Amino acid sequence: MWKTALFLLLTIIVIPFFAFRFNEPLTPLQMGILRDLVTIYIIAAGACFLVSLVTENYSQVDKLWSLIPIAYVWIVTIRVDLEPRILLMAFVVTIWGVRLTYNFNRRGGYSFRFWTGEEDYRWSVLRSKPEFSARWKWQLFNLVFISYYQMGLILLFTLPALKSVNGAPLGWFDWLITGLFLFFVITETIADQQQWKFHKEKSRLQEEGIELPDQYQKGFVDSGLWGVVRHPNYASEQAIWIVFYLFSVAATGQWLNWSIMGAVLLVLLFWGSSNFSEGISASKYPDYADYKRRVARFVPIRLWSRNE
Repeated sequence: MWKTALFLLLTIIVIPFFAFRFNEPLTPLQMGILRDLVTIYIIAAGACFLVSLVTENYSQVDKLWSLIPIAYVWIVTIRVDLEPRILLMAFVVTIWGVRLTYNFNRRGGYSFRFWTGEEDYRWSVLRSKPEFSARWKWQLFNLVFISYYQMGLILLFTLPALKSVNGAPLGWFDWLITGLFLFFVITETIADQQQWKFHKEKSRLQEEGIELPDQYQKGFVDSGLWGVVRHPNYASEQAIWIVFYLFSVAATGQWLNWSIMGAVLLVLLFWGSSNFSEGISASKYPDYADYKRRVARFVPIRLWSRNE
């Protein structure tokens, strides 16, 4: 995991450096907005670190993952006097954020005592590894990767809103992008609901002492969208922010601009995160190895090849 974390940290330094260096400079308005957003990022990431340090609940960033992008994009929207394209971007991000917040909340992620709530199971697994046996090593990882890296990534994948400021007039391509964005919000919603129903029913059967039917005995969901790809929720989340980047293409006419860096880094993060979570699943569920052989990770290329 250290190697993955170091690689991701390197990318979040190198990719933004080259992205900003080889693209047109920000306007004074964009630079002023960016300074405000970076200030919020630094404060929010520091707060996540301090709260996790005191409470030993390391899912503080998770609580903000679906909320702070809404704030970032609305700040840009207000600063540019509700420019139509940026306003549209703010609305679709709000839809995404409300939906994801609801899903996180029903899984126990939030509490009236905001510093509590269910912690991502992967953090406890990671903390138990020998390389994190020294407390200072884990807290360094918490500071640099969990808090500042992840919060920095959230800021980066919302920056197409900043790049789109004072762009071309709103057009048909923007509405196509909006449709694609909402389509992937829907697929993520369906994937989360399928997983939720599976685990709720499995827990109910176990609590009532009822013998588990075959589909529950394997321990993980592999039907519905989960039979198409192994991580339909992750795949949808990546697609959402790749599509969000396209708003900056519509605004600038540039298919490649610096605001793509957030989407690129998000894809890299999900690749590493899925590797880690699949390692845990394979150790818990004997049938998971066969599932990996049958079903593709994010893009259903194996399904397509079977149907040819």
